[in-house]
Amino acid sequence: MKKGWGLQNSRSRMIALFIVDMLTVVLDSYLAIILRFKLDNIWVPEEYMSSVEHYMIINVITTVIIFLLLNLYNRVWSYASLYEMLLIVCAAMLSTAFQAFGFSLLYLPIPRSYYFFYFILLSITTLITRFSYRILHTMQNGIKKSAKHSRNTIVIGAGEAGNMIIKELKSSKYLNQKVVCVIDDNPFKKGKYIHGIRIVGGRDMIQEAAKKYDAEEIILAIPSAGNKATRDILRICNLTDCKLKILPGMYQLINDEVGVSNLREVSIEDLLGRDTINIDMESVGQYVSNKRVLVTGGGGSIGSELCRQIAAHNPKLLIIFDIYENNAYEIQQELIRKYPNLKLEVLIGSVRNTSRIESVMEYYRPDVVFHAAAHKHVPLMEDSPNEAIKNNVFGTYKTARAADKYGVKKFVLISTDKAVNPTNIMGASKRMCEMIVQTFSKYSRTEYVIVRFGNVLGSNGSVIPLFKKQMEAGGPVTVTHPDIIRYFMTIPEAVSLVLQAGAYAHGGEIFVLDMGEPVKIADLAKNLIRLSGYTLGVNMEIKYTGLRPGEKLYEELLTKEEGLQKTANDLIFIGKPLEFDEVHFLSQLRELEKAAMEESPDIKEKVAEIISTYHIRPEDKKRDSEAFQELVSLGRISHEGPSVEKEHTTI
Repeated sequence: MKKGWGLQNSRSRMIALFIVDMLTVVLDSYLAIILRFKLDNIWVPEEYMSSVEHYMIINVITTVIIFLLLNLYNRVWSYASLYEMLLIVCAAMLSTAFQAFGFSLLYLPIPRSYYFFYFILLSITTLITRFSYRILHTMQNGIKKSAKHSRNTIVIGAGEAGNMIIKELKSSKYLNQKVVCVIDDNPFKKGKYIHGIRIVGGRDMIQEAAKKYDAEEIILAIPSAGNKATRDILRICNLTDCKLKILPGMYQLINDEVGVSNLREVSIEDLLGRDTINIDMESVGQYVSNKRVLVTGGGGSIGSELCRQIAAHNPKLLIIFDIYENNAYEIQQELIRKYPNLKLEVLIGSVRNTSRIESVMEYYRPDVVFHAAAHKHVPLMEDSPNEAIKNNVFGTYKTARAADKYGVKKFVLISTDKAVNPTNIMGASKRMCEMIVQTFSKYSRTEYVIVRFGNVLGSNGSVIPLFKKQMEAGGPVTVTHPDIIRYFMTIPEAVSLVLQAGAYAHGGEIFVLDMGEPVKIADLAKNLIRLSGYTLGVNMEIKYTGLRPGEKLYEELLTKEEGLQKTANDLIFIGKPLEFDEVHFLSQLRELEKAAMEESPDIKEKVAEIISTYHIRPEDKKRDSEAFQELVSLGRISHEGPSVEKEHTTI
């Protein structure tokens, strides 16, 4: 019923516009000739008036046809813009031109200045009839918004995106935001107005403006801004009590998708963002495209993202290998939907099973292997150290050996910063994984490479999912220590750099990813609380629980002995591998495997005999202090120093 009424109403409007246009053409024709001669203070000569009257019917028909061809009857004039205005002017110009042609063709006398007056009058009257819809629509929305509570909103960005956002907020009757001011860093725009809204200044005015206008919401509408600039602006916004929203990115402008519907909530990734990582897609494609690629742990957070990005490079075959069927199923279904032509195999199995991993390698003969399967949860592995050894160390050993046996061209190990001077069994096990790969690299035709990076935002076992669950449960958010610092990277960033590092590999390298600026976990928790709509100290608390077993205050990406060597990518470095006795190491591994299988209670001590840099927690304090001072000297952090509680201090 409503649909039928709507159609009927639309037809009625069109008929009304037809009638109005015919009347205005008649009126404008008479007014044009009258105005021409009134300026000379005389009445219109009869011959000229007669010309106008003789051509009137033709003029009306011609003008209506022009209006029809330019779609001036089926537009939503409530949202008319500059484009519609130009169309109206163009229509008036064409009507005038056809009228001039008709007068000339029929030898009807008319002063040339008549055409000027006619064009002006027709443009004005048509603009009034059309834009009255928009004026009435805006007034109606203004009345409705004033009748209910509107959220005072600040828009950051006076460019094209900001312009479109403001226009939509002002015109829509369904949105209850009221734009109170605009922020833009361009000093030449300060004091100017956009859609009647004043630009009050740059980002330094955000806090003051939020307080002055009692703002409840801030919208960041600068899709062209780099991640660093976005992060800096959002950090200022985060000091206010306003809810934050952001327009995703530049591609929105390119695709003409700028609007309120494209706004999203600000994420923690936005606050920690960095400039876009540039990847040499050609080099990545050379060793992935048209290749058989195996990803162990392919259902995990890192492994699944590897699969996504590999799938985008048209591999000959992508093999996902994972012990957890649910994770494997989810990434399988996602890839099938997104890449229907992708040749995909999803296999369930454990890297600890020699027969299984070798049978997979033998049957599928992968060209490239990304080994992401691992136990990585630090506290859990401290309580189950033998499982860390079985899965991480010997799962890696068996997978690397199978890669050598069945002629894999490139083997990429996903490692961690916790492998550097490890204080926990997980980190120590990953260091042994690195040593295994380094050993195979010396004796195999396969190119073995290690990629080491820090914490990944949103990965399984990371702090972000934990914090969110804690807030959903009503809190508190638990942080182990007020001064604990970590390096962070988003999953897509990390995986992109892993792929790039693999392209650089020739065998035996340890690639280290630049993780950017270190972040205090406490600050991360505070920002997430803020972004989730809570107020610290009011409806959400942070509880400091103390460092967990094996946990450092500061993570390291390289030992001092390893050094750094640049690559073509500014975010990827090569560490010089530490020398060790491979024969003795392999002998130690045999003893370690036996101990792990027998569930040895002193497995950590046995690991410490193999990994000389593996330290127990009391010995970490001095190194933490040294690591902190090194960070300060490098200008990576500006904190004055850790406020370590008395029971944690060393003498």
